[in-house]
Amino acid sequence: FDRDRLCHTHGTMHALRRRSASAAAARMPMGGLFRSARAPQRALSAQAAAVVEETKEPEPDLAIGSALMDALKPHEIVQKLDDYIVGQPDAKRAVAIAMRNRWRRHQLPDDLKTEVVPKNILMIGPTGCGKTEIARRIAKLSQAPFLKVEATKFTEVGFHGRDVDQIIRDLVEVSLTLTKKKQAEILMPQVQRVAEDRILEILTGPHPRDSRESFRQLLRDGALDDRSIEVEVAQKSPGDKGGVIQVDSPVSVQEVLGKFQKMANKRPSEMKKMRIREARPVIEEQELEKLMEAIDIKKEAISAVEESGIVFIDEIDKICSSGAYRGADASAEGVQRDLLPLIEGSAVNTKYGNVNTDFILFVCSGAFHHSKPSDLLAELQGRLPIRVELKGLTEDDMYRILTEPVTNLIKQQIELMKTENVELVIDDEAVREIARVAAETNRTLENIGARRLHTIVERIMEEISFEAPDREGEKMVVDKALVNERVSDLLIQSDLSKFIL
Repeated sequence: FDRDRLCHTHGTMHALRRRSASAAAARMPMGGLFRSARAPQRALSAQAAAVVEETKEPEPDLAIGSALMDALKPHEIVQKLDDYIVGQPDAKRAVAIAMRNRWRRHQLPDDLKTEVVPKNILMIGPTGCGKTEIARRIAKLSQAPFLKVEATKFTEVGFHGRDVDQIIRDLVEVSLTLTKKKQAEILMPQVQRVAEDRILEILTGPHPRDSRESFRQLLRDGALDDRSIEVEVAQKSPGDKGGVIQVDSPVSVQEVLGKFQKMANKRPSEMKKMRIREARPVIEEQELEKLMEAIDIKKEAISAVEESGIVFIDEIDKICSSGAYRGADASAEGVQRDLLPLIEGSAVNTKYGNVNTDFILFVCSGAFHHSKPSDLLAELQGRLPIRVELKGLTEDDMYRILTEPVTNLIKQQIELMKTENVELVIDDEAVREIARVAAETNRTLENIGARRLHTIVERIMEEISFEAPDREGEKMVVDKALVNERVSDLLIQSDLSKFIL
């Protein structure tokens, strides 16, 4: 080719490119020029949108339950409960079967799935035998929305107090928190990447990508943590001082909350100078909120409640009347009647939408000392088909409670004393004596089950705990004689207390 012709062609092309760029700039409105100055922010927001699209694809079904519970078989659930709870095999088996049935139901065809409802459980047993602990451990294992309520806190509809629909509203709030936490864990890698890009954008500005990548490694190594940058944060309004808003009705409460939320979202922002180590959590929180906006958290939370929610109603024996007399107690039979539609299945109105209770698992428990399960309304008995009787604790059970669970009381005391650099040794004879005293005190005084062990252990450890900071580096031994010395007055008081008015 001719060199002059090549140069002429190259120059013509360059002139054409410049002319088209000038024409595009001339056609661009004034606002576009200002927006182009914010191109890095646009790039970041576009990147955040891309992250949202990226995270939409593997959308997890939180309603079905966690993968942990999907993998656990009934005998494996019982084994995990054995790590924390002594005895009560019947109750553990019943709960394990109920949890596995939740998973089995989700494997059914859609037309059959709607016909299979959970079998609610009624636990009957003395106080302190492990009823509440079983429910707590199951909730932690399943990672499902779980709520524990006391039946005596509710009153019949029309009376002043809490109605039973509040149970489902509180369960939705629990599910909302749980769903946000799960989604935050899923989105956290993307959030950290976007926050990192924002910090690098502030540090380097619109520089070539190579220089930004070199700063990225320094940022990840922590070499830039002490550098100060300016971050845009929400401006605190003068009224954010914990003031009290007085309202007259529940409707006005929701209205005020809705308006307050809108105002909070529109709060003006300000530039604040802070170190990168302090700015990173702030930026990550801002980016997480942006990504959360693309996910319908409320819908997923309600779905999780409807498909895998668990409600544990304790002290249900306190709302039933023994004998033929039916009084006008607002916290007794009326509450049972209000519980009927809730347990059978109904739609409860919440501020996030209607919640269907057809497939929520209800676990009720009661000691039934002064009444019996047949004193409950017949309709309520029919809605609690699985009955499990928990046995009272014997002396051997007390000893096993002190030694077998992963976080038993003896281990707790030993670890607490280690924080003071004191070696605590509790020999086996002392442990057996604690179990014997607990069982005997429960027989002669009020039977409060395993809670009696807390009373005895604290009485034994009172003086040791008081002196531990001044005996650093020493070894302290608790033997049978020391146990008898500390709890001897407890046994005497228990013998005399029955004669004191």
